[in-house]
Amino acid sequence: MQNKGKILSFFIRLKFSALMAFDGITSNLLRTSLTVLGISIGVAAVVSLMGIGEGARRSIVSQFESLGENVIVIKSNAENVIFEPEEAEEMPDRVEGVEYATPVVYTEDTPVRWRRDESEMDIVGVNQHYPEIKDHPVILGNFFTSLHVKQRSPVAVLGYNVAGNLLSGRSPVGQIIKIDGINYRIVGVLSEKGKGQGDGIDDKIVIPYTSAMKILDTKNIPEIWAKSISAEDSELAIVQLGRIYKRKIGLGYNITPNNEQEAPGGDIDEDVSMEAPGGEEVIVEEPEPAGEPDSQDPESENKDENVFKKGEEPLTITSLNNLVEEADQANRIMTVLLGGIAAVSLLVGGIGIMNIMLVAVTERTGEIGVRRAMGAKKGDLLIQFMLEAVYVSIIGCIVGILLGSWAVSIVSNYGLPAVVSFDSVKIASFVAIASGLLFGVYPAINASNLPPVEALKRQ
Repeated sequence: MQNKGKILSFFIRLKFSALMAFDGITSNLLRTSLTVLGISIGVAAVVSLMGIGEGARRSIVSQFESLGENVIVIKSNAENVIFEPEEAEEMPDRVEGVEYATPVVYTEDTPVRWRRDESEMDIVGVNQHYPEIKDHPVILGNFFTSLHVKQRSPVAVLGYNVAGNLLSGRSPVGQIIKIDGINYRIVGVLSEKGKGQGDGIDDKIVIPYTSAMKILDTKNIPEIWAKSISAEDSELAIVQLGRIYKRKIGLGYNITPNNEQEAPGGDIDEDVSMEAPGGEEVIVEEPEPAGEPDSQDPESENKDENVFKKGEEPLTITSLNNLVEEADQANRIMTVLLGGIAAVSLLVGGIGIMNIMLVAVTERTGEIGVRRAMGAKKGDLLIQFMLEAVYVSIIGCIVGILLGSWAVSIVSNYGLPAVVSFDSVKIASFVAIASGLLFGVYPAINASNLPPVEALKRQ
């Protein structure tokens, strides 16, 4: 019974302290409003800036994700490093973990004619596995088949925007368009990716890569897309592809102590990397057979080796999964930095709370003395003044969240990616309330330690 009485007494004291605290902040509305304004500006800054950062992060990540999941891009960066279409077609059988692969050929500003309308458009040449590789299904008609690819058939699949502009919403499947002066039959329409997504595929036309090679009059391809079964298989496939193409372009030869290039007696050791004494990678070309004179023109030889002398990578093998993770991490850091900058405003607001509370303690010494004389304990006064600081923080936090959300909506209306994230609201609320408690402690302690007689003398 005694414990129950103590608990009941505590809650009664807490109730009256809470009511006194509420009366304290409403007795001087101008002073309270200015304090709330300081907290509100800080919270609004955190919510809005972190919302802009989070929106940018989601936009960039969605752009990478729209390119396909578990996709590996193998791209040539040098004229003397070329791919043959057969490499892509055979890749699923040669590389473990690769499920699909396609050669990729680009033609830019290709003349396209539909009846009397003529324009220049970008064309992408791929094989029949494009929908599976890029996770991009067809919504009308069908995608072209392997037979179309082998026979260089003049068939085309339109991007979503191209199809919408072509017949004003009607199905274009079965219609004929001219691409580079050749009649192509439309066999399908790709689903919509969205503005800025999928590398702008909505505004492009997809045809068999063999037909695209015919337009460009070439036998080689600049790029290969591969699809792995899982993220783990993607990492393993990248390692294996790195070894294959390292061997193909002539890397992996040992260097003898005499600085002469010497190839191993058997197959090339794919794990060997060429490093100079300083730790930098050395890229060399396959040596000429012994005894055979070098009949090449020195100028042409220098031209072939130019890309290596510049230190550029002859080819790149990139996992889009890694790009998504790197972009996500970089933008998260940017969002945290923006939030940190905005949190300075909350610090200023917290100092404002402490100043106002110190003034309140000075002005209300008579009230404190009367309460102490009537039996109020130090803890009661401590709780009262701390609750006043918490009330101000909570009100400022709510107003700041509303202002920050309003600012984010304005930014979104102007076309910039911005969202109100739960993390920004959580962080702003925590910092605001914590600053209220932190900066309200010192004034509350001063009020609770004031002797009753001294407080009544100051009245």
